Amino acid sequence: MLNYILHHDHANARITAAQAKPDDAPAVMELLVGAARWLQSTGSTQWSALLSGDDHHNVVGHIEKGELFMFKDGAKLAGIVLLMQTPGDWDLGLWGPDGHEPNVYLHRLAINREYAGQGLGADMVHWAETGISFPGKSTMRLDCIASNPKLNAFYSGLGYTYKGTSPTGFCLYEKQLAAN
Repeated sequence: MLNYILHHDHANARITAAQAKPDDAPAVMELLVGAARWLQSTGSTQWSALLSGDDHHNVVGHIEKGELFMFKDGAKLAGIVLLMQTPGDWDLGLWGPDGHEPNVYLHRLAINREYAGQGLGADMVHWAETGISFPGKSTMRLDCIASNPKLNAFYSGLGYTYKGTSPTGFCLYEKQLAAN
């Protein structure tokens, strides 16, 4: 199970944050498929495998490990984020084999489209930086597709430092976390 310290359980005044449980998997997958449909409607193929039922990111496995966090508005699922203390194969391929010990990896940030444009994505990232901490971890790392300038501007605007672009077309970002 994930080793963490919860500092507060709200991303903002309305939205609560909690670790996902196995029973939450259907709602999480529904949110991700909705996000993939929206991405497809914008012309993006990002996360398109979800539309055919292929979850090669193993969301259920991440829930079982305690790495997936949900953001709720009452009973309604507003968003999710995956926070990994151990790099996956994807991260090792992007960042190389060494230097992973101080890092938390942020993946699968997804928002229910009903909450789009309300600043929830920024609130969720901020919560991942300050609402929770991981013993021995001092840096948050993430990647995003290079062909999405709006998403890259989002992470840069949140103070993430651009660390380069992988040969596979993903921009790499990291940010030092404040000591909690």
